[in-house]
Amino acid sequence: MDILILLLGLAVLIVGGELLVRGAVGLSSAMKISPLVIGMTVVSFGTSAPELLVSIQSAMGGNPGIAIGNVIGSNIANLALVLGVTVIIFPIVAEKQTKMLDYPIMMFASVLFYIFALNLNLEFVEGLVFVVILLSFTYYLIRKSRKSTKKEIAAKLESEAEAEEKESSTGMSFLFLLGGMFGLYFGSGWFVGGATEIARSFNLSDSVIGVTVVALGTSAPELVASIMAALKKQSDISVGNLIGSNIFNIFAVLGITAMVKPIAVEQEVMSFDMWWMLGISLLLVPVLYLGSKIGKLKGVILLISYVTYIVLVVLRTKGII
Repeated sequence: MDILILLLGLAVLIVGGELLVRGAVGLSSAMKISPLVIGMTVVSFGTSAPELLVSIQSAMGGNPGIAIGNVIGSNIANLALVLGVTVIIFPIVAEKQTKMLDYPIMMFASVLFYIFALNLNLEFVEGLVFVVILLSFTYYLIRKSRKSTKKEIAAKLESEAEAEEKESSTGMSFLFLLGGMFGLYFGSGWFVGGATEIARSFNLSDSVIGVTVVALGTSAPELVASIMAALKKQSDISVGNLIGSNIFNIFAVLGITAMVKPIAVEQEVMSFDMWWMLGISLLLVPVLYLGSKIGKLKGVILLISYVTYIVLVVLRTKGII
């Protein structure tokens, strides 16, 4: 039964990802906002909703290990697994804004998370700081994008969006976007539920389930949305979605969760998982800045780093290392 629920969740995720990308492209055209900004805001916020719900429920339920592990594991999965698989399928060209603004903000968020977690606790004030930074950054992105000339936006959409997507009405695009978010929400819920029960049958701990199964499940929307965007040659949405999701996971998911209830951080997480998250985030420096494209070779390297992390987590759990 758990396997059927997992497969059903995966199917709904695929449909939701298709609708989300279709709606995002149409909405960017209608609102005269670049696809990159739509990916960084609307798409990344929508695909990160499962992380927010899982983290709040875990913290309120007395399982902070799952809340923290979910965010760290999801951020690792977004960059190493999701981006790796996406560029193996279809190479991506990183935009100038991604290199000069979005990625540095993501690194800033990761380092700030590390600093705030040094006392092994995330308090209300620290959560509030996260949320205020996110709101300010989102406002800046939208304002900056809308200041772009209509000619620039039109030229960008002309070369990237399919004709039927450009002609979509704002209302229809919004419905596609909303339908996609609902699909990703319910699909990820079923996927996580089925996967978690299967993991528990193997007697895995909550913290391990958090950084592996739950993180992978809540990253499934990003994986599906990014692959769909890449296949449709909407690389702006794909890269923006992943970096935006990592920013959202720290600033919004941990921020809101910490404001609802302080989150305890385990020392083992700080000494192992946190460093993997920071390390893979730094791995994006050569991935983004060396060469004109993020191609298959870089994708394979990212994927290998994710597999290595998961193997080490399992070996540590079994007491082998």
